[in-house]
Amino acid sequence: MAALTDKTALIFGATGLIGDLLTHRLVDSALYKTVNVLVRRPLGWQHPRLREIPFDFDAPTPLPVQADDLFCCLGTTMKKAGSKGAFQKVDYQYPLNIAQMGQQSGAKQFSIVTSMGADTQSTFFYNRVKGEVERDLTDLHYPTLLIFRPSILLGHRNENRLLEKLAEGAMRLLSPLIPAKYKGVDASKVANAMLTTAQQGLTGKHVFESDVIQGY
Repeated sequence: MAALTDKTALIFGATGLIGDLLTHRLVDSALYKTVNVLVRRPLGWQHPRLREIPFDFDAPTPLPVQADDLFCCLGTTMKKAGSKGAFQKVDYQYPLNIAQMGQQSGAKQFSIVTSMGADTQSTFFYNRVKGEVERDLTDLHYPTLLIFRPSILLGHRNENRLLEKLAEGAMRLLSPLIPAKYKGVDASKVANAMLTTAQQGLTGKHVFESDVIQGY
């Protein structure tokens, strides 16, 4: 393994499908000396470079740690959130709050998973919220903003999402007939894309659509 850098990472949403995969990749890489994770509950596993930090997203205080690069893998569903307001809080307000606090503490790079079809003008509430968080993160003018827009995510989830499981099955079955941009994408590829691009020294805003993510 290459020598460790002195950089630190901060990830939130580490218990989700992409977040869990990404956290494991981050601690196993030589990119970061420390990987800090904001958590509501313990992850249930340990690593010498992993640092769990209890954090209340509903009553955020200044970030208890400085980090060079921030990774946002937060996301919920309308069914799980229970209302449009609760969904917007998780998928819009939480990421924006952390991005603002991270910037104030010196973070230079922000990576976030949104969704294919993110658009502030979308008639679909889900896509509109994703577009709004992209817009307002852009307005923060991070030196580097990396946005990942996957299609339907494929992979094992710890929670039961029946509609997503049905959609995933249909995606796998019909994959040969679906254009690359719309095919379901393995969560592992999204995690790989986030880790790989974090190392490339990119500057400015970069958007990675689902067909590009498929290549990682």
